[in-house]
Amino acid sequence: MQTNNVICVAQKELVSFFSSLTAFIFFGLFLAVTLFVFFWVDAFFARNIADVRPMFEWMPTLMVFLVSALTMRMWSEERRSGTLEFLLTLPLTNTELVLGKFVACLALVAIALALTLPLPISVSLILGPIDWGPVIGGYVASIFLASAYAAIGLYVSARTDNQIVSLLVSVVLCGLFLLVGTDSVTNLFAGTIGETMKLIGTDSRFQSITRGVIDFRDLYYYVSITAVFLTLNAWGLEKLRWAGNSFNANHRRWALITVLAIANFIAGNLWLQQIGWARADLTESHIYTISPATKHYLARLDQPLLLRGYFSKKTHPLLAPLVPQLRDLMKEYAIAGNGKVKVEFVDPLDNPDVEREAGEKYGIKPIPFQTASKYQTALNSSFFDVLVKYGDQYEKLNYRNFIEAKARGEQVSVALRNPEYDITNAIKRVLYNYQGAGNPFASVEHPVEFVGYISADDRLPAPILKLKQTLKSTLEALQKDSKGKFTITFVEPEADNNKVANQLQQDYGFKPMALSVFDAKTFWFYMVLKGNNQIVQIPMPSSISGLSLDSDIKDGLKRFSKGYMKTVGICGPDPTSAYSSEGLKDFALLKDKLAAAYTVEDVSLAKGKVDSTVDLLLLLAPEKLKDIELFAVDQFLMRGGTIVMATNSFSANLRDKITCTKDESGLNEWLKKNGIEIGDSMVLDKVNFPLPLPVVRRIGSYTVNETALLPYPYFVDVRREGLGEKNSFTAGIDEILMSWASPITVDAQKNKGRKITDILSTSPAAWTSDSTHIEPHMELYPQTGFPEPDKRGKQLLGVAVEGTFNSYFEKRIPPEPPPTPVIPGHPAPPQPPATEQMPKSVIGKSPESARIIIYSSPTFLSDRITKMASQSLGALYLKSIDLLENSVDWCLSDRDLLSIRGRSAFTRVLQPIDAKTQPIFEYMNYALALAGLSAVWVIRKRVLKRSRKRYSQLLQELAATKSLEEASKS
Repeated sequence: MQTNNVICVAQKELVSFFSSLTAFIFFGLFLAVTLFVFFWVDAFFARNIADVRPMFEWMPTLMVFLVSALTMRMWSEERRSGTLEFLLTLPLTNTELVLGKFVACLALVAIALALTLPLPISVSLILGPIDWGPVIGGYVASIFLASAYAAIGLYVSARTDNQIVSLLVSVVLCGLFLLVGTDSVTNLFAGTIGETMKLIGTDSRFQSITRGVIDFRDLYYYVSITAVFLTLNAWGLEKLRWAGNSFNANHRRWALITVLAIANFIAGNLWLQQIGWARADLTESHIYTISPATKHYLARLDQPLLLRGYFSKKTHPLLAPLVPQLRDLMKEYAIAGNGKVKVEFVDPLDNPDVEREAGEKYGIKPIPFQTASKYQTALNSSFFDVLVKYGDQYEKLNYRNFIEAKARGEQVSVALRNPEYDITNAIKRVLYNYQGAGNPFASVEHPVEFVGYISADDRLPAPILKLKQTLKSTLEALQKDSKGKFTITFVEPEADNNKVANQLQQDYGFKPMALSVFDAKTFWFYMVLKGNNQIVQIPMPSSISGLSLDSDIKDGLKRFSKGYMKTVGICGPDPTSAYSSEGLKDFALLKDKLAAAYTVEDVSLAKGKVDSTVDLLLLLAPEKLKDIELFAVDQFLMRGGTIVMATNSFSANLRDKITCTKDESGLNEWLKKNGIEIGDSMVLDKVNFPLPLPVVRRIGSYTVNETALLPYPYFVDVRREGLGEKNSFTAGIDEILMSWASPITVDAQKNKGRKITDILSTSPAAWTSDSTHIEPHMELYPQTGFPEPDKRGKQLLGVAVEGTFNSYFEKRIPPEPPPTPVIPGHPAPPQPPATEQMPKSVIGKSPESARIIIYSSPTFLSDRITKMASQSLGALYLKSIDLLENSVDWCLSDRDLLSIRGRSAFTRVLQPIDAKTQPIFEYMNYALALAGLSAVWVIRKRVLKRSRKRYSQLLQELAATKSLEEASKS
């Protein structure tokens, strides 16, 4: 086979195609249908997702008709006009003829697809950065799909001289390949039959590639169809050459080679189906690829980990296509685990013993789904669960953990949200829980030193001396279990003329203690853990008996370990308050998400102390904190803790209409002491999030209360330019909704020496208002609903400050906790004797590991705001919760999962544009399509002109040659 011959045949077909208006009818029809589907059928702006998925969702169906129309004349016209016999007598092989026409078809399809490129480019440049992986995958899938359909169409065209018959038969054959793998057909069959049909269908393979995953198995599938039908095409041409001749050995050899070639092309699919690693994940965040974070956790396994998928043959039609994807991902865990991960798939409905074990041992039970069979639609109980088991620890995940739904009208799309994060997070939990039940030093990688800054025995009061003896015995027991990782040091601060004491006051803010305010006898009793450039302060035990010493020290050791579940303490508003009942200060969804990765505890600050088990304190919309509560927050920070807070001085109300009141948190003065101030106003921004809001519409004297989707400047839409400089707080997040937020000011002078990280900031079009009237008045202010000042600028809405802080109470007497209330009819609770009371002390200075992270909205993490944003998008909105989870991960040095959190199929939303701009964007794409057609027309004219000129020169040369020959004869 000679390549030049193939190119010549292809050029001949292209010139023939462009010689008439057929080419422009083809391209124009293709573009018109594509743009109509994109903007009208799938309602691009109503979807509010920054992608071009609708263009490719309809591509398999479009290709059936367009490629069939393109190929119907390729051979049929040759047969009808009688030029086929001429072609077969040329010095060209069948393979060259077939490939030439095939290349011409693909070139035409490639030109048609190239004309659609302005659509994704314009979306990316104007409406928001899109993930180019699925776009590239969509174009690759379209080319390969078109090649398969073109091969089918050419084979059919070669069998008839009637173009209409060729068109109809090609549509039927290509349509059968399309339909056999669609969900509507495969859902009629259960189990492996349905999955096998998906492997045969062109649509399911196409959708797999358009996710952004170039799988060699999918590409080979299209190549095999193409090769089979091109082989049959060549075989058909060869049979025409034999017309009228008897069957001989050469014919048998051709037939044998054809059969063997087709058998090998088909068998290749069966063989390659077992190879799952030959693929490329083109998505921006590599959504469908096992990440280094997952491999890191798998490398820490000391014994086999079990991943078991409980999947029923009959399940919900929208869930059925997700089962193969989930299975493929779980198999990749087995590959990445290097023999430490065992993956199983079972259908409990086929095995009563397995179903009983799933229910009794793991609490996995079937869920009723509506299923469809070949004969009926019924409500059946089925399984869609994954079990993660390590040692005696296990976690279970069901379909609610895995899926993300996008609703638009009555249509619902379902996709896997981020299965790797869910599975890896479950692996992390079982791994940490298993390790946490053993030796606390098992996962401590660096030596840890205990340093006790404790006075000499003769300076300690009797009860404190007893506490010191208890401490020594506790430390010795821990040292025995540490295998050399734990050392003990005691330092007397008063030694050497109080040199150490002075240094402690300077470095840590430690001060001498006393058993009571009126006790003149002072002493030192402070405990610190040091290691790997980290300092953790151990609090005084809750009683002189020292019963909590062991647990307090072990809790401190956990901060040096990567193998224990960290604890997040949450202090939120009173759940019975009016705002909580509305959901504006109800954070159940956030707590559930955090509980999937950490131990979450509700914390009370009323006793003036945060429990030592808490690694991070989360203050959610705090209300009027008292001195004793503020003291607990302050001393937690002084011990080197991290405080994350969502707060400002306003409370919104959505009960009947939008109202707002002032609501002091009690943190303002404390924050000012630390160089941070939350403004006594709220931020509005022209770049905002459209949400369903209650509005009042007046019809004469009659008023109507209704809900409308309106731009609302108090719902600030923080986009990428306002998400910091690629800091890990916003990893994987492209936007955040901040509701009723206030501006934050950081005093550079007071924070000198501390690390300041800006996390969230508004657009330059933002402004502030101290008004509590936050309901929009669209009649007075049609643009935004609110008066807009001339002065605008960026406002800081989220910040992290890390470093050494001084205590707010360093020069004050520590507040006393309130007495235990006496319940009527019950005896008063016993009070500890004076000899058992703990010494009063204040840690005056924090270590450098202390952090304060502030988000100036008390509601942006609430359930109500999450639901309102989800209602606007038509998909579950979790970006704000992802931000909080990132913050917690970063602060607790548990950052492995940051790289895979925030992946989502449906929440990369469009840049906010008004209703007047949307038609402009739409018409611009129509204009670009016409410009593309015009460019093709101009190129066609130039090519035809050059072609005619070349043929004219050739004819003149032939005429001149003929004249010379005649002259020589005469």
